[in-house]
Amino acid sequence: MIKTRDDIRNIAIIAHVDHGKTTLVDGMLKQANVFRDAAAAGERILDSNALERERGITILAKNTAVTWNGVKINIVDTPGHADFGGEVERVLNMVDGALLLVDAVEGPMPQTRYVLRKALALGLRVIVVINKVDRQYARVSDVLNETFDLFIELGASDEQAEFPLIYAIGLEGVAGYTPETIGDDLTPLFETILREIPGPTVDPDAPARLQVTTLDYDNYKGQIGVGRLQSGVLRRGMDVVRLTPQGQRTPGKIVYLFTYHNLARQEVDEVQAGDIIAFGGLDEIGISDTIAHPSVEQPLPAISIEEPTVRMTFGVNTSPFAGREGKTGWGTSRRLRQRLYDETRSNVALRVQDGATPDRFIVSGRGELHLAILIETMRREGYEFEVSKPEVIYRQDPDTGEMLEPVEEVFLEVADDVVGTVVELLGVRRGQMQEMSTHNGTTYLRYLVPTRGLLGFRSQFMRATSGLGTLNTLFHGYAPLAGPIPGRQFGSLVAWERAVATAYALTHTQARGTFFITPGTEVYEGMVVGEHIRAEDLAVNVGKTKQLSAIHTRYYGEELRLNPPRQMSLDDCIEFLADDELLEVTPHSLRIRKRILNNEERQKDQKRRERMLEGEG
Repeated sequence: MIKTRDDIRNIAIIAHVDHGKTTLVDGMLKQANVFRDAAAAGERILDSNALERERGITILAKNTAVTWNGVKINIVDTPGHADFGGEVERVLNMVDGALLLVDAVEGPMPQTRYVLRKALALGLRVIVVINKVDRQYARVSDVLNETFDLFIELGASDEQAEFPLIYAIGLEGVAGYTPETIGDDLTPLFETILREIPGPTVDPDAPARLQVTTLDYDNYKGQIGVGRLQSGVLRRGMDVVRLTPQGQRTPGKIVYLFTYHNLARQEVDEVQAGDIIAFGGLDEIGISDTIAHPSVEQPLPAISIEEPTVRMTFGVNTSPFAGREGKTGWGTSRRLRQRLYDETRSNVALRVQDGATPDRFIVSGRGELHLAILIETMRREGYEFEVSKPEVIYRQDPDTGEMLEPVEEVFLEVADDVVGTVVELLGVRRGQMQEMSTHNGTTYLRYLVPTRGLLGFRSQFMRATSGLGTLNTLFHGYAPLAGPIPGRQFGSLVAWERAVATAYALTHTQARGTFFITPGTEVYEGMVVGEHIRAEDLAVNVGKTKQLSAIHTRYYGEELRLNPPRQMSLDDCIEFLADDELLEVTPHSLRIRKRILNNEERQKDQKRRERMLEGEG
C-alpha cells in the first residue's frame, strides 16, 4: 500500500559556485543543536576534504541530517561547479525537494541554470532562497524576476513556477519571508521546508529496493553504499541481491546498516522505506546498482550522466627522477591502472580506457578542473605519474558525417576598463558574444566558445583582469568545427643537461624569459624550466657556474639581481602544457618536461614534423 511519510524530508541544496550553500548548511546544523558549542564548530563544516577547503568549493556531495520539531530533515550538500555536475545528477535522484540558493547581487548563474533544469526534470519541489540580501548593490527584486524567468524558460510546471520564497543571510544564519523582515534565526526556512517539501511516498509492504547514488569507504567496514530506500524494509543481516544496470545478479548480505543523524552515521538494525541510508557488507558496489530483496528481478532505471568532453593521457612516470618521491611500488602501471579504474566506481562522470601501450591510460572528464582534482587527489595519496595536455573529445554527426566539437557557454564578470582586452582574447578563440550588460562598474558577458578554445584560457584571462575577473563555464552542446584556434604564444626554456640550477646561470639567462625554478633546483635534460620570450623553444644551461680567476670581468662590481620565479600551481602547469610536453606529477613536485628528453633527438623530430607539414601544404 502506497503511503506518505510525514516524519521525514529529503532535500538537496543546489546553487552556483560561491552562492553560499555550505555556509547555509552550517547555520542549519548549528541551529538544530547539532553542536554543544555552535560558536566552536567552525565554518564550512561539510567541506571536510582538504582540497575543498583550499579551493573554497564543494567537490563531493555530502549527506547530513537534522531534526526540527520532531521531523528528520535529510540534507544533501551538492557541488556548484559545472565540472562536478555528475555529483549533482546522482544525488537529485534520492530527494523529494531542493533549496535553490541565488545570490542577491549576481542572480541566476550558469550552474544555477544547470542544476535547476535537472531538479525540474525530476519533478522536485523547489524552494528559492535569495541569499546574501545584506550585500552592497543587492538587486533583490530584479534577481527574483530573473529567477522566475529562468523557471519559465526551463519549462517549469505551473505548480513548480509558484515556488516558495525565502530571503536569507547565510553567513549570519538568519532568514525571513521578506527582505525587510529578516529574523534572528533560520526558523522561516525550516518551517517552509516542513510545509512545502513533501514527505517521501513509499510502499512499505513491497520488496526492499535501493539504488546506490554515492560510494564511501571505511578502513574497517570496507565499501559503503549510500542511497534512498525506495520500498520495503532493510534489516541488518538480511540477504539481498545486487543488480547492475547491465542485469548481472550477485547475492550478498547486509552486514552494516546506518542512517544519518547530525554529522555522523548512526548504526541501526532496521530501516524503513523513504530514508536515506548507508550500508556495507557486499564485496563490490557500484554507482547506479540496485540493492534489493532476492525476489526482485529487475534493477531500478540507471542514473543517466552526461558524457565527458575533455580527456588526458595518464602514464607511468618515465623521467630520470622517477621513483624518488612517490610511495614505493605505487608508480607501476598495474597500481596506476587499478587506482584509475577504482575511481570510476564512485566518480561516474569519469571514463577510463587502456591506452596504446600498457603503461598509458586515457582518462576523460567533464573539464580541466574535474581532471585536475583527480590528479591532485592521487598525488596526495602518494602516486607519481605523468599526464599529457588536455584535449577535447570530438563527435561525428551520425546523419551527415560532419565532425562536431563541444561548445561551452561562458559567463564572465570583468571591470569595465578591461572589457576590450577580454573581448579580443575570446575573439581569437572563436568565441561568439551572446549578451553584454553593465552594472555598477562591472560588465557581464555571455559567450559561446569551443571547448578547445578554453584550454589554457583561464590563466590568460586572470592576467588580463589582474586576477579580479570571474569566469564560469557550462557545457552547451556540440557544433561544427569553428576553425583554427591559435595555441600557446611562447615557447619553453628547456634544461640543456642534468644539473643543479645556480643563481649565476639563472641571473645571466633571465633575459631569455621567465623561470619556474629557483637556484638549487635539480633539473634534467629536457625538463622545462621556464617560458621563452619567443615562440620557439630554447635549450639553456641553468647549471653554469662562474669561472674563478684573478682577472676582473666586465661584470665586476655590477649588482646582478635574480627576478623571482613564476609560481606554478597544478592548474597553471596543465594550462601551460604544449602538445610535445608532459607534466610529471609526484607528491612533492610538479615538473613540466618534453616528451623527447634528448635535445638532439628532439630537434631532429621537430625538423621531421616541419617537413611533413610542408609536404601536406
